[in-house]
Amino acid sequence: MANKLLVALRERKLVAATAESCTGGLVAGAITEVAGSSEIFDRGFVTYSNKAKQDMLGVPEALILAHGAVSEEVARAMAEGALAHSGADLAVSITGIAGPGGGSAAKPVGLVHFALARREAPTEHVERRFGPQSRSDIREGAVRQALEMLLAASTR
Repeated sequence: MANKLLVALRERKLVAATAESCTGGLVAGAITEVAGSSEIFDRGFVTYSNKAKQDMLGVPEALILAHGAVSEEVARAMAEGALAHSGADLAVSITGIAGPGGGSAAKPVGLVHFALARREAPTEHVERRFGPQSRSDIREGAVRQALEMLLAASTR
């Protein structure tokens, strides 16, 4: 999928960025695994802590306190922050609970929020509930979802 993304972004002369929490840079890693990705990838932000989300992406502390780090609101702010703090044309963000612990009834393990921000376009949001899977399976599924969102946005 990263190969397809490279081709699509290159054809449209677009550049991407990532803002990752629970995936810890795996999306950026998948993209940069492909030779030539420097043409279409600007940077990746690994913002595992709330403080990193605030410092690196400009996510307001009040937003995190009001909704939690794993929320649609924070995912949107992360994607928009990645776009604002990079030279990219589009940015994807991921924030979730990969487990095995850390979940609750309201926010179970496997809950992941994604957002995609593009210049001069509304920010999109996707919520996925991967269910009772292993930490690595949840993270792998999150990487696929993020790449699919970037690919879809690059073909519009």
